Formats: sequence, C-alpha cells, structure tokens
Amino acid sequence: MDLMSSSSGKAVVMSNIVKVYPDGTVALRGVNFELSKGEIHGLLGENGAGKTTLMKILSGLLKPTKGEIFVKGSKVVLKSASHALSLGIGMVHQHLSLVPVFTGYENIVLGIKGVKPSRKDVEELMRKVGLEAPLDVAVEDLPLGVRQRIEILKMLVRNVDVLILDEPTTNLTPIETRELFKSLRVLKEYGKTIVFITHKLREAMEVTDRITVLRRGKVVGTVKTSETNPVELAKMMVGREVVFSIEKTPKEPQGDALKVEDLWVMSDLGTQAVKGVSFNVRFGEIFGIAGVEGNGQTELVEAIAGLRNVVRGRIYLDNVDITYKHTKDRYSLGLAYIPEDRVKTALAMDMSVVENSILSLQWNSAFVSKLLSIKWSEARKHADRIVKKFDILVKSLDSPVKSLSGGNQQKLVVGRELSKEPKVVVAAQPTRGLDVGATEYIRKLLIQLRDAGKAVLLVSSDLDEVLTLSDRVAVMYEGKIMGVVDPSRVSEEVIGMMMGGYTLDQVRGLGGV
Repeated sequence: MDLMSSSSGKAVVMSNIVKVYPDGTVALRGVNFELSKGEIHGLLGENGAGKTTLMKILSGLLKPTKGEIFVKGSKVVLKSASHALSLGIGMVHQHLSLVPVFTGYENIVLGIKGVKPSRKDVEELMRKVGLEAPLDVAVEDLPLGVRQRIEILKMLVRNVDVLILDEPTTNLTPIETRELFKSLRVLKEYGKTIVFITHKLREAMEVTDRITVLRRGKVVGTVKTSETNPVELAKMMVGREVVFSIEKTPKEPQGDALKVEDLWVMSDLGTQAVKGVSFNVRFGEIFGIAGVEGNGQTELVEAIAGLRNVVRGRIYLDNVDITYKHTKDRYSLGLAYIPEDRVKTALAMDMSVVENSILSLQWNSAFVSKLLSIKWSEARKHADRIVKKFDILVKSLDSPVKSLSGGNQQKLVVGRELSKEPKVVVAAQPTRGLDVGATEYIRKLLIQLRDAGKAVLLVSSDLDEVLTLSDRVAVMYEGKIMGVVDPSRVSEEVIGMMMGGYTLDQVRGLGGV
C-alpha cells in the first residue's frame, strides 16, 4: 500500500474560520491555521478553547459559520466526513467508534466501497508504520491502546494525507504512548501530516514539530517546538505565568484514615469491576491510584463514597465500618467525595451557585429548619464564603452553574466538599478538562490538605499528576491492584508495565525494579 503523497507545500490552509452554534455560543473567532506537508503539528488549548471544533470542521463533521479552507492549494467546501476522507483528511476521535463484535480487520475495511484492501495489504501497512494489531480478534476483547491502533489503520488504508488525532494518549500506558509516538514519526517520514490535539504540554514538546495554541476560540500563536518550552506554552494557554513546581515537604503519615479490605464490586453491566482490592490511606498522605481508565477505578471510588453496592469486603473510615452505611452517614463521619464527572454527578447545571453549594448538605441543620425548609439566607452566606475562599469567578451567586467555566465549576465542587471539614477526601480525576491554571490550583490544594493532616485518595488517569502528588501509588489493572510503589523510587517504565498487567513481583522478576 502506497503511503506516499504527491502533494507539496501547504497541506491545509484554514482562513478566518468562525463557528457560532445554534444556541449562540461562539466557539471559533476568526481562526487562521496552516499545516505543512510532513509535519506533526500540535494543537494546544484549555478545555473549550476550540481545538476539537476546529478539527471537526477540517474533517467535515461540522460546517463553519464563516471562513475558507484550502486543501493542497485548492479551495474546498467540505460537505461531510466522507467528503473530507476523499480529499485525504481523516480524524481519530478521543472516543473510538469501532464495532465491538467485529474483528480488527473487519473494522479496518468497514465502509470501503469497491475492492477492499486484503489482509496481506493491511499486514504490510502495519509492518511499515509499526502499528501492530491482531486482525482476527473481536475489538471488544482488545485493550484500548490496540483499539486505537485499529482506528489509525482504518484511516491509513484510506490513504489519508492529513491524520487528526484527538487526545490520542488518554487511554494509553506510558509504553503504548511511546510506541504511538514512534509510529507517528514513521508516518511523518512517509510525508503524512499529523495534527496532535492535546492538553499535555510534555507530550506536545516530545513529539511535535510546531505547536498552535488556541484560547477562547482564537489563535494565540504558532511556534516551533524546538524554540519554545512548557512555561511559555502554558502562559499562551491561560494568559499568565503558571508555576509547575509542586512543593511537597516530607511528612510522616499517622494512623489509617481509610482502609479497604478484599473489596469486590460489580460494574453496571453486571461484571466484576473490582476484584479483591485491599489498601490503606493514612492521615497526612496522598495515596494515588494509577491506571488506564476503565480498569475498575470508577466502581472503586463509587463504592467508597456509598454510590455503588459492595458484593464482598469491608471499608473502614477512621476505624468505623462504613461498608453499608448511607452516604449521609459517611459524610457525617468525615468523608468528602469529588466525583470524576462534575457535569453529570457533582453539579446540577441549571441550578444556581447557592443551590449547588448546599447539594449533599441538605440534611445539615445549619441549612434546613425543623420543618425541612431551606434557610436560604444561611445557604447564601455559605456560598459566598466558598466563592471568596476558593477564588471562584461568578457574575452572581444566583447565576446558573452552567454559566461558569470548567475550572470555576470544579472549584465550587471542591469548595463545597471541603466545607464539610472532612477527614478523608476521595478525589476522582480532579483536574480533568481543566486548563493548566486551574489544574495548578487544585493540585496545590490537595497538597495543602495532606500537609494539614487529612488523608487524600487520588484517582487519576494522568500519570504525571499521580506520580507528582502522591506519597504512595497503587496501580490498577482489570479490577486488581498490581502493586503499591513509592513514586520517588520507581521508574515510569515500571509503572507502565504494571498499568499493562504485570504485577510488581513479576516486574521485579523481569529485572524492572
């Protein structure tokens, strides 16, 4: 299969792209964006900056409100994703769109009209670009990293010249990320142009040739990767200096604040999601849980918070058995929970800042009278204290929460949970979707909780976050704990092997530790 392209010069030019959604939201405000043939171009920006919208326009999924697009020097009006594909532009989305029961080969050739590439053709392509994947196994039985390779191969067999990858490392282990980067460099050598959408500065610095930064629907600038650094990129993303160093002073943890013993929990599909998990979190420490998403982390924290039933095992909070206690009782005993999805779980988006500030506190006598009516004056004072203490930007305490930025929404969730003066804080994906400024704020806050003697259970798919903040790290794989390590004394390679299914003892046996 021919990987070479006959195009030269600019692969794509997008001029003055404007996108206004039907509800009036302005996503893009006159964006100019260029792609050169045979480059890996990073597209950086905070959540909501317009990165994905811009690339959905280029891949034919969205129509711009205004602007022009040139592909290989010719002006085009992209009518659909299939039209864009016919012009050599393909996009691999963050949430993969494969048919689970079909094999790898069936998914790769699905939808191709006329003569489909043979297995031999696909195998030759895999060999050339280094994207190995089993072709005869049902996709639903493959790890997320392998599924992503199939998505990329699906684009390559269609001879795309421009390959757009939206947050491609989200569900990859460090080892899989490294293999992906190796393949992207091979594709670049074949003349392919790759757009790498990400919010991870370190990865953008490692794999790209140039980087364009978007902020609030506008291009802040385009820079050569070799001539910039993470500090400059972060400033471009949020408009101010960002301090990356996290100061974490040595601290001797005290007794067990949270203890989980032989915990078994079911998934929504009725399968075992958590399989005999045991660990302890001590007062004055951050205990991190790392792993690719979908390995039981969500079910684990929901069981601890009281939102999911326990099949077997025990959960203790400061030596009190809370395994079957109501969520209200867990809060009363000192548990705070920051859910991984603030939109679906933590906040009522159409309700006001005041109303959201007392969600899950409606049983508290400070806010509810004996006749079960809400003391709105007290609720308002409570919301005002949270807004001021956590520097939350709001137009009014009566504003609906959906009008706040993602970072300010997350600060409200954190502020509300910490207002309960907890002993143990369960923080699930606390910085997901936040810009680097809001991320910096939340991470420093978790360190402050630890230094104040609180216990923090940190669950995050961001490996850098877990390793930087945690005093100890457990790695989950398919519902089990592969081992617990000291992040200051373990390599990323070891963590990566554990995230891929090796126990700590097996890694030691292979000479990895």
